[in-house]
Amino acid sequence: MEFSILYSIPRTELLDRFFLLINGLTGEYGQLWLALGIVLLIFRKTRWTGAAVLISYFAVLIFGHLLLKHLIDRPRPCQIDQAFQLLVNRPDSSSFPSTHSGFAFGAATAVFMKYKKAGTALLILAALSAYSRMYLFLHFPTDVLTGVVLGIIFGIAGAKICERKSGDASTS
Repeated sequence: MEFSILYSIPRTELLDRFFLLINGLTGEYGQLWLALGIVLLIFRKTRWTGAAVLISYFAVLIFGHLLLKHLIDRPRPCQIDQAFQLLVNRPDSSSFPSTHSGFAFGAATAVFMKYKKAGTALLILAALSAYSRMYLFLHFPTDVLTGVVLGIIFGIAGAKICERKSGDASTS
């Protein structure tokens, strides 16, 4: 069933370029979200939000990339159907969960907890990033969905931890 979802995604040259741009923007290991957290740490007003973004990033890295990917070791769609024409290099790592989706939704959720407008924009970018993983035939829908859920959980957790540390109930 998951393959039928992936095969049914409309693909065009324009969409190819768009999703390659999204993929490149976020980085191979979600560097965009890591950089966002670091930049937010620099400014006093956004320091706790930056910390929340970094907490979610490293939680996804440890729990999703270092633990779940190795425990579950699910092959990627592009590793199973090698005839599918990829637009990117074929990854060697396993598929479950999509840590790109986790990084993106973790950061976007952490920002959204404090800054609704900026967080909404980041949630849109996170959704595009997550969808790109299926469009590029790198993840199954359940990989992406699990990454999204992990990211949201860790984004909320990071925001709540930082809220307590900052002493301000409205700060993440």
